[in-house]
Amino acid sequence: MDTFDAIYARRAIKAFDAEHKFTQDEERKLLEAAIQSPTSFNIQHWRFVVVRDPELRQKIRKELGNDQAQMTDASLLVIFTADVAAWQKDPARYWQNAPQEVADLLVNWMGPFHDGREWLQRDEAQRSIGMAMQTLMLGAKAMGYDSCPMIGFDADQVGKLIQLPADHAVGMIVVVGKGTKPAWPKPGQLPLEDVLIHDRFK
Repeated sequence: MDTFDAIYARRAIKAFDAEHKFTQDEERKLLEAAIQSPTSFNIQHWRFVVVRDPELRQKIRKELGNDQAQMTDASLLVIFTADVAAWQKDPARYWQNAPQEVADLLVNWMGPFHDGREWLQRDEAQRSIGMAMQTLMLGAKAMGYDSCPMIGFDADQVGKLIQLPADHAVGMIVVVGKGTKPAWPKPGQLPLEDVLIHDRFK
């Protein structure tokens, strides 16, 4: 599918074929696409928790996810988390294939840029999650599948359920699969003129 076709065709789908399963190759293709997304300093904060255990998915749906059927019916459920402290963890590995002078510049800048700025560390981690999520959803659409990004769940409790490390954060959940019902008509798209600012706000 053409990239622009995928962008316009992607919708948040709520009903999925619960019998459909991805092949290992399809799942890997999607996740490999997601990690092509950009991140600040190439830190690659994201950690994808693919929930396969049916009981765990049922618990997330019934107890923590407002009984949203797509949490159990979609072929793939990915909890997008991020290592907020990734900038501290052997940062040279993010630039191991770069020219040495480039690697030295970026690795040496990474610490001062993040140190003591907890709000920035978390913001960067969440930005990384957002870009990877969109890549995953567009990749799914290009493969002929549907997806749904989800925030309607108890992130703190889900974090406990998946034993989230203390220096990690939960972002959103994305489910992917074979949709069985089309999305509602778009509820209202703002015209570009309403959101486009030329040079500065007035």
